[in-house]
Amino acid sequence: MTEQEVEAALNKVRPTLVADGGDVELVDIKDGVVQVRLKGACSTCPMSQMTLKMGVEKLLKAEFPNEVKEVVAAYHNEAMGC
Repeated sequence: MTEQEVEAALNKVRPTLVADGGDVELVDIKDGVVQVRLKGACSTCPMSQMTLKMGVEKLLKAEFPNEVKEVVAAYHNEAMGC
């Protein structure tokens, strides 16, 4: 599973997020854990964890059933200049 393949899969869920004023950004892939950052309205939405788990993670596990163990959120860190 490459970054390009994960980006292609994320593009399947991206229109739904964009329609709600948000987006998703791939941050890292390591040992079956995909780290993403929810952006825009999705970053502050009270349902963001459900979006992450039931939307993004479900999609990626379906696309890469033997490779994706979990999808986790990467958070914006002002102190780190991220």
